[in-house]
Amino acid sequence: MRMYILLFLTIFFIGCGAAENSNSAAVTNTKPANKPTANADNPLATTKTPEVSMTNNAPTFAPVVQRYYEALQKKDEAGTKKFLAQAALKYWEDEAKTEKKTWFVYLLEAEEPLAEKREVRNEKITGETAVADFKGGSSGDWTPVKFVKEAGEWKFASPRESMALQDIPRTATNAAK
Repeated sequence: MRMYILLFLTIFFIGCGAAENSNSAAVTNTKPANKPTANADNPLATTKTPEVSMTNNAPTFAPVVQRYYEALQKKDEAGTKKFLAQAALKYWEDEAKTEKKTWFVYLLEAEEPLAEKREVRNEKITGETAVADFKGGSSGDWTPVKFVKEAGEWKFASPRESMALQDIPRTATNAAK
């Protein structure tokens, strides 16, 4: 009789252990891939969802962005205007009117801090429009920015157009040139 009890307990504990392991595996495997996870060294810390990797270093738009911010730093209104599409200039003029400022003063305030590094990557050109990922200044995360070609020159599109892009999920495949 003792042998049956011992056998029963052995089978019971083995079964409980296997069920516990299979349940913990199921819980581990059902966690959404994009959900932040705890760091092993610090269980309260979380890691971010991986960013879209760099597919190119924006050879067309990195120089445009660099020259635009150089003009802003020099407070060169005419030089800055060269990098803004007509729709972008209208946007900044309309925004500035609400605060009774000139478009350029309003833009300078909106782009603070001017000396902070801006990065551009993953440009994708489609005809006369393009999108590139932008980071720096008030944009702490990689953010899609739209560009348009006017009079043969690439310029920043209206910020309204770039804001509309932020609702579109970005993946390495649609960010590639």
